[in-house]
Amino acid sequence: MIDVYSTATPNGHKVHILLEELGLAYRVHHIDIGAGDQFKPDFLAISPNNKITAIVDADGPDGKPISLFESGAILLYLAGKSGQFLGTTDREKFTTLQWLMFQMGGVGPMLGQAHHFRIYAPEKITYAVDRYTKEARRLYGVLDRRLTEHTWLAGSAYTIADIATFPWIRSWQNQGIELSEFPQVQRWFDDIAARPAVQRGVAVLADLRKPFTDDKARDVLFGSAQYAQRVAPIAQ
Repeated sequence: MIDVYSTATPNGHKVHILLEELGLAYRVHHIDIGAGDQFKPDFLAISPNNKITAIVDADGPDGKPISLFESGAILLYLAGKSGQFLGTTDREKFTTLQWLMFQMGGVGPMLGQAHHFRIYAPEKITYAVDRYTKEARRLYGVLDRRLTEHTWLAGSAYTIADIATFPWIRSWQNQGIELSEFPQVQRWFDDIAARPAVQRGVAVLADLRKPFTDDKARDVLFGSAQYAQRVAPIAQ
């Protein structure tokens, strides 16, 4: 049994989707990030960066439990454990890895910033909105060009690179994107969204998702509260 500590955000959905695709037994534990659950000691013991998602697999590589944080690392672990969605040859695996890293280093952070400054920032900073909206468009362009040449991001097979990227594209409107302007991304997105396992994965914890509009949640997620929770005073 795999215990999943998560919430209904893109980084949570990645893991939920892969678990559903693999058909692995898992038990989900809701981490209410708006309420500050991510700072509780039990969660920090498995996710020291106080971010979702984290897992504990009772049946680790050596037969002993293993805990993992960082959604990309979790996808790699689950794909390796199952022998699925990573590729079989070295070429396929490294191609999958490069597009997974593209999501982890580019798509996630940059689209997240576009989302933040367009939706959640307490004041509209024109420079920030323009910068991250333009970067979002650039990244969608990279994806569209890739998907013009290949059915899936890593080539001819659906992999964890697609699973990692898809949840971020679900919020295209909040990123200032019109998906129809990127027809190959639209085709790819629709194909993934139609998969039954994906539909089950994005439904996990969705009924507990709350908009982060109240002052407390904003402070916990974006303000001083998160730093006060984790930054120890400097010894004199």
